[in-house]
Formats: sequence, C-alpha cells, structure tokens
Amino acid sequence: MTRLEELLSISSEALGGAPRNRPLYFEDYVLGAQLLQLLEQKNGFYAFEQALHIFPIESDVTNTMTMEDWNSKTLWLSSYKGLADGFLCFGEDIFGDQFCLAKEKEGVLRFDAERGRATVISDSLESWADLLLSNYHVETGWPLASEWQKQNGPLQLGTRLQPKVPFICGGDYSLQNLWPGDAVQGMLFKGELAVKLKNLADGTAIELHVKGDK
Repeated sequence: MTRLEELLSISSEALGGAPRNRPLYFEDYVLGAQLLQLLEQKNGFYAFEQALHIFPIESDVTNTMTMEDWNSKTLWLSSYKGLADGFLCFGEDIFGDQFCLAKEKEGVLRFDAERGRATVISDSLESWADLLLSNYHVETGWPLASEWQKQNGPLQLGTRLQPKVPFICGGDYSLQNLWPGDAVQGMLFKGELAVKLKNLADGTAIELHVKGDK
C-alpha cells in the first residue's frame, strides 16, 4: 500500500462522485497529473477529524466548495494582492493554511495564510502523504481540531478554526484563542493581514477592517 492509498483509507467518504471530466487547468501545474489521479480515486475528502480538507473537482454535497470555486479570483485570492497568484490550492489544514501546487515549482507547497508565503514541503503527492501521516499533529493541526470538537461538537462543513488573535500577532495555539469561522471569510481576513504585514518591521502598528465595517 502506498502512502497515498493509506491516507485515502483513513479518510472520509468522497465529497463528490467520480469526476465526469478531466479539467484542463490541472495541466498548468507541475504535479497536476498526480493530483488529478488522486481525485479520481477519491473526489475530495476530510481526514484526521476534519483537520485535513481536500477539495473535490465537483460535488453535490451542501456547503462543499469545489476546487474550481475555491481557486476563483473573485472568492478570496484577490485579497492577497498577488501574494497567492500562480497556485492551485487543493487542500487546507484546520487553521486554513493551504496545500497547493505551483505552475513553475515542482512539489507540494504550504501556503501560510497569515503571512502570504508559500514554501515547498514535499517533492510529490506521495511524499506529501507520507509527511502528513508521519507528522499529522503538526501538519494538519489535529490535536486542537480533535479537542475542540470533543468540547463543542463536529465542525460544520465550510468552516475552519480561526484564531481570535492572529497567530502572527502573538495569538496562542490554544482552544481559548479559536472559534469556528467561515473558511472564505477567514481567508479574506488573512489576505488583508498578509498584505498589511508585507515588508513591515516587527512591532509596526496595523489597522484591520473586517468585511462589513463602515
């Protein structure tokens, strides 16, 4: 059994039926063929008590975002003002940090949502699955996801655990600093945060505006 097969074996039911088509946009990314092969085996899923979320190509499940919708320029990507351009975000951890592919870099990258920075964490989907299975406590945020749900019940689809005080601003990785927020709204907020913090010296005061503020 490969590590990808092992990951699929411990994951939820698929979030969508077998894909009816092979989207052409996968061809734009270095590991696009590997990702498409994974989704043809299981079209989107959750794992590690929802700490890991992989987007489906298509889905009829309520409150389930498709990969194309999630990567739409009009959803949250534009809030990063170019910092998130060139990536295909195919999954996320419990805090909304993204797992993605790049057009010019080979490997799987982690996109730090609060910093607006991406780093390569594995050279293939198989090694990415091995990384998650070997260190899921850190790579997915599972301990806090598990404990929060024990105390509060299952997370609703389409939500992630959001920090009340952003981690980059000194917020703790603790239950007291977490609340279940809409995934899209969380990324919009983090995009504004990442843009404001770009090139600023440590300790610089910033002002943030939540959507809906006057």
